[in-house]
Amino acid sequence: MAVELESSWLAVLKDEFDQPYMKELKAFLLSEKQKGFTVFPKSADIFNAFKHTPFDKVKVVILGQDPYHGVNQAHGLSFSVQKGITPPPSLKNIYKELADEFPDFKIPAHGDLTSWADQGVLLLNATLTVRANTAGSHQNKGWEQFTDQVIRVLSAKKTGLVFILWGNYAKQKEVLIDKSKHFIIKSAHPSPFSAYSGFFGSKPFSKTNQILEQEGKQPINWQV
Repeated sequence: MAVELESSWLAVLKDEFDQPYMKELKAFLLSEKQKGFTVFPKSADIFNAFKHTPFDKVKVVILGQDPYHGVNQAHGLSFSVQKGITPPPSLKNIYKELADEFPDFKIPAHGDLTSWADQGVLLLNATLTVRANTAGSHQNKGWEQFTDQVIRVLSAKKTGLVFILWGNYAKQKEVLIDKSKHFIIKSAHPSPFSAYSGFFGSKPFSKTNQILEQEGKQPINWQV
């Protein structure tokens, strides 16, 4: 695993790469490849969220759990898939909610959310890799320690961030966030299994923009 972290992130996270858990994680990823397993996303895309959203530019954090495990889906941004790939069900529901919140939102044919990341939306999965066709296969191998530290560092060193937590897994991360200086928007997950239990109608995107404007920041253009 080649670590190519954007410089402003490296400045606040460099000590993590010397921790024992990170060395164990690197060894695990190497062993996966030595056993002949395909790992997604490809190595160059593992830290894509950090490349597109430098630490200095983060305004919003959308937390996912696991990368997509199908061919050519995952590219290092939570909920996003590469162009040319049909948007998965959760992302289709995200688009439906956006269309409900913003009458001029046009549901796109693709699922690439890079434009959000480039505007300061950190699309962070708790686990940054996965074995092909095996959901959750790289959980509890060390990635969560790293991404929990990412959340802690953001909470400690920045103010006025909007954390969007969908579903029970993401909501567990609330304990890492200083609620006296940041904003938390939470609801059910956009998955088809839970979207009708509190995701639809929760208006996370317009609420986020309202908060950003209150904080004197540029709102996000959610159209992709």
